[in-house]
Parts: sequence; C-alpha cells; structure tokens
Amino acid sequence: MNKERLAVEIAGIRMATPIMGASGAFGFGLEYEDFLDLADVGAVVSKGITPNPRPGNGGVRIAETPAGMLNSIGLENPGIEAFCRDILPEAAKLPTAFIVNISASTPEEYGDLAERLDVDGVDGVEVNISCPNVKVGGIVFGTDPEQAANVTREVRKRTKKPVIVKLSPNVTDITQMARAVEEAGADAVSLINTLTGMAIDVERRQPILGNITGGLSGPAVKPIALRMVYQAAHAVSIPVIGMGGIQTGEDVAAFMLAGASAVEIGAENFANPRAVVEAAEELDAYLGRQGIDFARDLTGALEF
Repeated sequence: MNKERLAVEIAGIRMATPIMGASGAFGFGLEYEDFLDLADVGAVVSKGITPNPRPGNGGVRIAETPAGMLNSIGLENPGIEAFCRDILPEAAKLPTAFIVNISASTPEEYGDLAERLDVDGVDGVEVNISCPNVKVGGIVFGTDPEQAANVTREVRKRTKKPVIVKLSPNVTDITQMARAVEEAGADAVSLINTLTGMAIDVERRQPILGNITGGLSGPAVKPIALRMVYQAAHAVSIPVIGMGGIQTGEDVAAFMLAGASAVEIGAENFANPRAVVEAAEELDAYLGRQGIDFARDLTGALEF
C-alpha cells in the first residue's frame, strides 16, 4: 500500500488513507486490533457518546435485509464520564486519528460534550444530529436547518477541535442542511447517516425490531448516499466525508469522484472486519491503474 499516494488531510486531520471506520460499526477501534494494523486505517470514528450512560433499546436490535441491515441499537454507550476515564486513555494510543462521535438532546448538551472532548487524544468530533431536541417538542436536529445550525454553533464555540457534522438523509433537501451547518461553523460534513426503515415477521405478524423501526445501512443505500454526497459537495466549500454501502476500493473511488474528500465504512465491517484496510489496498491499486498520483486528486473529478 502506497501511503504517500493515499494520504489525505481533512479539516486539519492528517490520515494515512481516506478510509475511516464509521461510528457504531468500528467500536472504539480497540476491538479491531486483532484483525488489522490500525496504522493502515485513515481514522477511527468512535461509537456515539452521550452525556449519560445509555443501555440502548430492548428486544431485537439487528435485522438483516436484502443488501443491507437494519439496526436499532439505541445509542448504547458508557456516557462521557466513563468514556473519558476508561476508554479515551487507551484509544488515544491508537496509531491513527481518533474522532469522537457525540449525540445529545439539547444544543447545550452537545456543547458540554465538545468541551469535555477538547483534550489530547481526540483529533476531532463528529456531531450526530439525528437526535430529537427535547426542548422544542422532539424535532430532530438533523431535519431542521435552524436546529442543526444551533447545535453546530454551540459545538463550534466550545471546542478548538475540527467539527464534523453528520447529516441525516431523512430530509427533503440535503443541500439546505449542509449549507446551514457550514454557515454555523462546521469544518466538514459527513453523510449519509442511516435511512429509517422497518422489518416485519409475517408469521408472527409483528415488527422484528424491538423499537419497531431502525436505521437502514449497507449496499442498498449506496445509490442514495452517492447522490446526496454529490449534491452536498456542490453546495458547500468545506470537505465532505461520504458513507453509505461502501464495500470496496471501487466504491471509495465512486464517492470521491462524486465529491467526497474521504469516506467511512460502516456495515461492511460486520461481514468483514478487515474491510477498511482491504478497501484501501483496492483503492491504491485503482489509483495505480488510472495513473493518478494522489487519492486527493479523485475528489470531484467526475467527468461528463
């Protein structure tokens, strides 16, 4: 693997490759040390961290679907206190960039999390805005430009770390959301988060997931993700990080051609724990075949 060719820098975060382990699918990175060399991973994006510990949803949490999976984990995590005390000291030793994904119920809580994470060992924060704002009737931050901007501003003023806002696909116009968070101070956007879906057991005539609905990810969402990345990349001047159904180096190339500066691999890690590194190797081979000197030259190079 030619790391000189693959290296990229996103919002000041230097990465050995443009391929990251996505939040919720790559743990805290520590879980993958037996499967791959984490120095070959562009960055680890942590499992989502919330102000308080969360046990997650009850009942069935994962359901396979054609070309994908539904998950209804419910943001299970140890909370910010235990994370900073027990996990961050070890994660900070990883030989790759470490980005912490955060979720909360109010803009102020997002800001509190960002401030707590403005420490050594954290290279950036990824702000999950696919959460309801309890102060305004449960409106999901990620479906309202004003609410998304409020969260972004609060996080931006409470941390010096790069701020990446993770956008929800469950909106009418992804470009409106991307512009709103850019204007509010985001250093980059990542997309797409999962699409809302459902699965039913027809024999029992009951929902399969304990929470009834869940987030759809995997290859089934790739065409939607590609379209949204392309639109977002043409709407903002900050870097776009693409995700959604990425399995191979060719998938990575497609997202970068659409305008992504880097990508995250999520669901594929459950099928292949070496997916992030294997995709990097395949991307390197693709660049060689195409005679492209650097991965960064792929970004937005789609021809018409």
